[in-house]
Amino acid sequence: MANSGILVLGKLQDIEFKTGKRLSRRDGFGTEEMMWAFESVFYQIYPLGFCGAPFENDGKLEHRILKVNDWIPHMKKLGIDAIYFSPVFESDTHGYNTRDYHTIDCRLGTNADFKAVCDKLHENGIKVVLDGVFNHVGRGFWAFQDVLKNRENSPYLSWFHINLGGNSNYNDGLWYEGWEGNYDLVKINLRHEDVINHIFDSVKGWVEEFDIDGLRLDVAYCLDHDFVRRLRGFTDSLKPDFYLLGEMLHGDYNQLVNDQMLHSSTNYECYKGLFSSFNSMNMFEINHSLLRQFGPENWCLYRGKHLLSFVDNHDVSRIASNLTNEKHLPLIYALCFGMPGIPCVYYGSEWGAKANKSEGDPALRACFEEPVWNELSEWISKLAEAKKNSKALNYGAFRSVVLTNKQCIFERKCDDERVLVAINADGQDYTAHFDAGCGMAVDLITGENHDFGGGSTLPAYSAYFWKMER
Repeated sequence: MANSGILVLGKLQDIEFKTGKRLSRRDGFGTEEMMWAFESVFYQIYPLGFCGAPFENDGKLEHRILKVNDWIPHMKKLGIDAIYFSPVFESDTHGYNTRDYHTIDCRLGTNADFKAVCDKLHENGIKVVLDGVFNHVGRGFWAFQDVLKNRENSPYLSWFHINLGGNSNYNDGLWYEGWEGNYDLVKINLRHEDVINHIFDSVKGWVEEFDIDGLRLDVAYCLDHDFVRRLRGFTDSLKPDFYLLGEMLHGDYNQLVNDQMLHSSTNYECYKGLFSSFNSMNMFEINHSLLRQFGPENWCLYRGKHLLSFVDNHDVSRIASNLTNEKHLPLIYALCFGMPGIPCVYYGSEWGAKANKSEGDPALRACFEEPVWNELSEWISKLAEAKKNSKALNYGAFRSVVLTNKQCIFERKCDDERVLVAINADGQDYTAHFDAGCGMAVDLITGENHDFGGGSTLPAYSAYFWKMER
């Protein structure tokens, strides 16, 4: 059977082979595409905050983005092989109110500066994913400024959703649709051919100039579905392994994550389940979500798909502030890296930086003079290496093995590898008795051997990735 140039040879066995930079596998649940992103550990940087840029665009050129180069050794030591940049293009304030899709924000530097950063990242084996903010633009966007000036005579009037007979919060003498009632963010018409062509031309320019490897689509749940389908076809033509990730919060991620649209989405359901399970000491919550999404039952929602797993990002409280017990910090990362998905670490959180959403977004998007390396950073680096080098952790099925309020053990399994992820969130040792299906295992985090005979003791606040003997 031929499928997009990939010949599938087996049915109930896992067969892999290269076609360019992608792989395909088939098992009992159907054909699953394999690509670089599914085997990566991501690092998110919010550039305007990371670089200490002023919140308002002051129009002054500063070459701040070059600071990223100084952090590359830290990223490599951490085990990062893909970076997701929040907005980098010219904007009014926070980056999501774009003025120009073709120009790097002057507060960060020049296009040449960013190209140098991308080149350096690629030289070090780190792929680059940019924030694609295509649902809306800023009031300073050049086409919207033309509409404000020329009204019905503007050739860009139909680029937006505008009523010339109304008025806006800014007393423009016209009404326009903003994103979720926020009129700082002007919604654009993604069914207009000129708008689509402008966006596609911008994306093509990013690939040609910066050699980017993918896009994270801001508020993807708001995007026109036909636009997303066309974007997928367009980016596939630019780079066969171009990665599309969508920001999704609730609802059915399959609406956008499918063979015609996105490769992946943010897993906000499990984001909530991760910290809530530790804070309430109720491991049933996160296991319920994982079984609902990836479990063995035929009705499970996302089996075979690779969602972005995270414990925090630029929009939510940092995990070190969100957890009520700091001893759970290493454990929540172990769970995040061990569950199905693509783990993403938010800059600063790898050493336990704190910030609460109640302090405002700027507090979540801090500027750190230099990276910090501590026990948590070292732990995450070991999790990253274990994840990247384990076929089961990258592609394996999910099955719950042991579950209590304070402990969980689950299996990640593919045809030739089986890994048990074991977590003890309690302050007391716990001995688990279960049929491991073998006698010995090796912990992928520490390299130590584990004997299942007589039960498996989990010390207080501990986590393991046991690779089972065959």
